[in-house]
Parts: sequence; structure tokens; C-alpha cells
Amino acid sequence: MPDTRTSPRFAAHTVDSAPAASRRAMEGVVQNFGFLPPLVAKQAASPELLNGFLRLSALFESVTMEPVAREVLIMTVAARNECGFCVRMHAGKLEKLGAPAALVTALAEQRPLAEPEWEAVRVFTHAVMDTAGDVRADQLEAFYAHGYTPRNALEVVLGIGTYTLSTFANRLVEHGTSEGEEEAEAAVS
Repeated sequence: MPDTRTSPRFAAHTVDSAPAASRRAMEGVVQNFGFLPPLVAKQAASPELLNGFLRLSALFESVTMEPVAREVLIMTVAARNECGFCVRMHAGKLEKLGAPAALVTALAEQRPLAEPEWEAVRVFTHAVMDTAGDVRADQLEAFYAHGYTPRNALEVVLGIGTYTLSTFANRLVEHGTSEGEEEAEAAVS
């Protein structure tokens, strides 16, 4: 069945054409990546969204969960929300962190993970999303059993919120385009 969703195009802003409140964030992204990714150029239409995501992302990077566990959470949200760009970009980040290729593949394919501590993050992330945060005591205890803490459980909520915002915005502005393909590759190169 053909895709019948309508997709009004989002303008790809430059730093000069973007709303003033988006410009500093865009300049920071250019400094970080060496170019302005098209998805960021489109999201710049909403300074609140662009700045909000970048702030939330920086906050999530500062949580106490180790980097691979954070990326497991991000990949879980990205795969579940079917954000191909996000999956490709964070697969690259996992590879740079030295994560096994089998881990990256399993996350992208939404399959269980061989590593118990990372599978606990994946399962708990799904439990939080499935229940809108109303996880059962046994689900929370299973997460804690792998060395995670109440603080980590709340960090999972922060990560889900941050990357749900990102995946939804990316899917909205990239609908009907192939821009996410090259952008994901360049973002992790």
C-alpha cells in the first residue's frame, strides 16, 4: 500500500537564514561535526526544539551510566521509533566506543543482547516505554540486579525523553527524503 501521509517540506536553513535563536546552536553543531547536517538545518525552524534537544542531550551525556549503556538506551529508543538516521548514527558511536558488532546488530534489529548488563538496560528501557513509567517492582529489581541504581532508573527516563524528542523530530523533518543516509555516515566519521 502506498504511503499516503502528506509531508509539507521543511526549509533547510543556513546559519544566516535561521531564526536568530537557532544560530548559536547551529554554529556549535558545525564546530562539532565540521558541517551543518540537513536535519539540524530543518529543525532550526524551531529554536526551542533545537536548543532543547541539544541541552537535553548534553545532560544525558553527563549521567552516571557508562557510555555504552547510554548508547544501548539510545539505540533501543531509535530502533523502536524507527528512526533510521538515529540508528545509523548511534551504531557508529557504539563502534567508536569499541562495542562488539553483534551488539550493534542486535540493537538495530531489536533482538536480545548477549551481554547481561546491556540487555538489562534494553529491557528496562522497553519496560519504561511500554508502561509510561509505571514499571512493576520485579522489572525495577531486575534492572538493579545488574548493578544499576535508582539514579540510573531515572536517568533512563531522561534518556527516553531526550531521544524520543530527537527521533520524532528527525522522522518528521526527513519524511520523504534520503538526507538521513549521508548525514548519519558523516556525523560519526
